[in-house]
Amino acid sequence: MEHGPRAFENHGVEVAQAGAAKALAAEDMREYAIFALDADGNVSSWNAGAERVKGYRSDEIIGKHFSCFYPAGAVAVGYPDWELEQAAANGFFIDRGWRVRRDGERFWAHVVITAQRTPAGELDGFIKVTRDESEANVRQQRSRRQFADLFELASSGIALLDDGGNFLDANGALGDLLGYRLSELWAKTDRDLLHPRDGGDGLLPSTSGPASGGVDEPIPHRMLVRSDGELVLCQVSSRASVRDDGSRSWLAVFHDVTEQVRQAEVLRHEATHDDMTGLLNRRGFEELLSSLLGADSADLAVLFCDLDNFKRVNDSLGHEAGDELLVAVAERLTTELPPKCTPARFYGDEFVIVCSHPGSPDELETLTRAVDDLFRIAVPLRGRMVHLSASVGATTAVDSGASVGDLLQSSEAAMLGKRRIEQGQRVDSIRSDGDQLALEEDLRAAIERDRLDLHYQPIVANDGSVIIAEALLRWTHPELGLLTPDVVLDVAAQGGLLADLDRCVLRRALRESADWQVPGENPLCIAVNLGGLRPDQPGFVAEVRSMIDDEGVDPNRVVLEMLETVFSELGSQPRRAMTELVDLGVRFAIDDFGTGYSSLARLKELPAQIVKLDRKFVAGVGTEVTDLGINRAVTELVRTMGSFCVAEGVEEATQHHLLRAIGVDAYQGYLFSAPLPPSDFRDFIAAAPVRRPRS
Repeated sequence: MEHGPRAFENHGVEVAQAGAAKALAAEDMREYAIFALDADGNVSSWNAGAERVKGYRSDEIIGKHFSCFYPAGAVAVGYPDWELEQAAANGFFIDRGWRVRRDGERFWAHVVITAQRTPAGELDGFIKVTRDESEANVRQQRSRRQFADLFELASSGIALLDDGGNFLDANGALGDLLGYRLSELWAKTDRDLLHPRDGGDGLLPSTSGPASGGVDEPIPHRMLVRSDGELVLCQVSSRASVRDDGSRSWLAVFHDVTEQVRQAEVLRHEATHDDMTGLLNRRGFEELLSSLLGADSADLAVLFCDLDNFKRVNDSLGHEAGDELLVAVAERLTTELPPKCTPARFYGDEFVIVCSHPGSPDELETLTRAVDDLFRIAVPLRGRMVHLSASVGATTAVDSGASVGDLLQSSEAAMLGKRRIEQGQRVDSIRSDGDQLALEEDLRAAIERDRLDLHYQPIVANDGSVIIAEALLRWTHPELGLLTPDVVLDVAAQGGLLADLDRCVLRRALRESADWQVPGENPLCIAVNLGGLRPDQPGFVAEVRSMIDDEGVDPNRVVLEMLETVFSELGSQPRRAMTELVDLGVRFAIDDFGTGYSSLARLKELPAQIVKLDRKFVAGVGTEVTDLGINRAVTELVRTMGSFCVAEGVEEATQHHLLRAIGVDAYQGYLFSAPLPPSDFRDFIAAAPVRRPRS
């Protein structure tokens, strides 16, 4: 026995054919004509009911085309064949309209045409059932009056148009919507109602033939114009209909969506603009930048601007005062930037500007200086005069195929580089004035009062899941602003504060990450780099255990990173201390592997479970054969030791693909994410892929 979709199809055909035969045998159905057509529309069978309704004897009609039952006007536009096309396409077709008997008398008919197919699915012909509804004229007239009442009572505009778009009828609601009397509408076409901004060619679907598309398909909102010139936004839906003479007409419904569209525009604006300053937000800016990059000639400059030491305003005057200052900055950018430049506010005190056609490198430098000057303002705020400045970095895209992410990353890197130079100059100036001790005291106070900030950079596994978050130090000096980590570490080293700094960072990282969750079953680990708190110091194990216990973190989630040079200096006693923590679940990572001088034999003795390839070797992957070879050798060594290999500084997709091919386990770098503040990092890991359970 045949089973499956084909058997079901065959069964359906058999049922349809049996039903047709039964219908043809229904001789007592006086109001029905039931007959069969071949695939070309020629009459192939005829019953007594058909003879009574149509007036043809069987020998007179079999073999003739069924279009002889239609008014001449319907035949002229190919309406009979169109009916068969609809039935063949959809399985059946239902219609009402005028038909013609043998003696030329017209009668109102209800028609059902059913397509018949062979077991192979080929069209075999049609069964047509025609009901003579002439005796129901009284009911039809009553129904028409009811329809006319409903036509007028409808709150939406309704119109009847011919194939040329001329108005044949309309209800009062449409006249009210467009501000016309009905007599005025009847003198117009659908094109006369279009606003110049609409850009369309009429309101109806194509009328190229009887089977034109678009029937029953809603048309997106159109721009219509009222009699007084006011714009009206309407959703226009249309459906083909048949007039009494058999010609086609269109029934169109006009629904006013002006308010809905305006509300949607408001929501769209809110989604793409910063609520406080009115500038584009990150989403809006990225959409704008994407559209500009998609232009035929993408000659752009992106300027990344970060206010210097803005935190001092919030700390001293409060966040409301800080918001007022940001609004003042936004107003200045809006009014004083050149017309070719569009500003946006990203996060907090970060602003980004895109400029079209920035010109030569010298002109871009002039533009960057001008933007820098715009941020150098003094704003009266809460009885004080607040002086403001910003670090500005610029990058360009000239038909380079650069992505939105590439441009933002490049401009931010330029800003950070410029800030690093400026900070270094300011710190050197302070030190030259003999104020190194002041910097040390400021750092000591920040450590004691827990005023250091941390950002977190994800370490991503081969399946795309986030497995480790590395804590990275950020310190905003009250006067110098955000200092780079190397400056902070230098100050701490000279002031003997490295161990205290490590304790502060480790405790803060454990506390902030205690409740972090990633999709899947495996926990997210937190990594902290230690430079002053070392295994060779007395009480190292007890101190680390105490912090882990105090913050309620599972030791299996803790990764302690140390430079390769630190590992190489450890004796047997510190290694035993590390082993004691490893037994609790803590893991150690060798940071910047490849920059030290430890031998491979010594590496085998170290209790490290993770090895991080230094970014200097990673940077050359894809361009330097030697670097790729070094990475392959180290990766194979790490795998042989049973350790986990992480590549640092991965910034390009080519690097990622090659490193993955040689067996690297995980990756860290701007290709995946920049370091993020805690709230943004939470969002990042929430959107990350689910991590597969460990085998």
